[in-house]
Amino acid sequence: MSSFQAPRPGILPAQSIETLIAAGAVTSDTPFDHDQVQPASLDLRLSDQAWRVRASFLPGRRKVEDRIADVAMHAIEITEAGVVLEKGCVYIVRLQERLKLPQGLIARANPKSSTGRVDVFVRLLTDQGASFDDVAEGYDGPLYMEVAPQTFSILVRPGTRLNQLRLKAGDPPKLETRSVGVDLQGGDIVGFRGRRHAGVVDLDHIDGHDPRDFWEPLSLRRGELLLDPGEFYILASSDDVEIPVDQAAEMTPIDPSVGEFRVHYAGFFDPGFGTDEAHGAGSKGVLEVRTHDTPFLLEHGQIVARLVYEPLTERPSRLYGESGSHYQNQGLKLSKHFKAW
Repeated sequence: MSSFQAPRPGILPAQSIETLIAAGAVTSDTPFDHDQVQPASLDLRLSDQAWRVRASFLPGRRKVEDRIADVAMHAIEITEAGVVLEKGCVYIVRLQERLKLPQGLIARANPKSSTGRVDVFVRLLTDQGASFDDVAEGYDGPLYMEVAPQTFSILVRPGTRLNQLRLKAGDPPKLETRSVGVDLQGGDIVGFRGRRHAGVVDLDHIDGHDPRDFWEPLSLRRGELLLDPGEFYILASSDDVEIPVDQAAEMTPIDPSVGEFRVHYAGFFDPGFGTDEAHGAGSKGVLEVRTHDTPFLLEHGQIVARLVYEPLTERPSRLYGESGSHYQNQGLKLSKHFKAW
């Protein structure tokens, strides 16, 4: 497949991703999982090969593994029994998937929602890549991921999915940009703060952790929250989020104009999110918040992020939540690894 023809500029839906897989533009060390292709993205999986490194880096004009040799502390084999990646450390992991992008396509990666909600910072790397998370048109090579757990140490295995890939044809327009406010009056519990000295989160163990061992609930009276430097918070948006069936959206990291903190590591919203007709439209956007060097006082309804909508090239063959989802119709919700509060 030397070039890719799309009906219009936009993000590729599930059926187009499956076409690319069938044509060999996306390959893998092992067979693809049956649920790996999402409505408008592809989940990426860890391989068994990783390195503990002393610093993050961009490869520039070199291959990723050549740069790893400059900063590696030791190699790690990720086994089926699982390997713990320690908080406060930086790792590079080779992914199972490999790309051979045809002309006319670029790609962009982002952490999965469950990854961001346990404060694991991940970024995609490609050979000769000039920036994190972006894959250039025509890229032919392996994929790697930088993994930096921030609040909790994590247990991973080959096949663990921490990030996802979107593929774009042409230069799709930005259809709409919406401001996202924070909800600090939503009920008895308005958020959660990560505990500093918690145990290990097994990222393949769904509903397998007691949230009280990892999180401190936040109850407020005045609709304000003081963010402490170095702490990690789970909050909810003040308004519901709905993604039309022929669009997708990305919640962009915060910029200094609205506050010295970062919101939402995991920024992709698939078509159909918040549009479940059987249960009523609308789902809260969960906000993963970490402040920088100074304390910051949040007020109810304060704008904390931007949601940018883009078109799909065509309606996807399936929508978010059709075959079940942990986050459709969500309110304030921890990641799927934790039992209900």
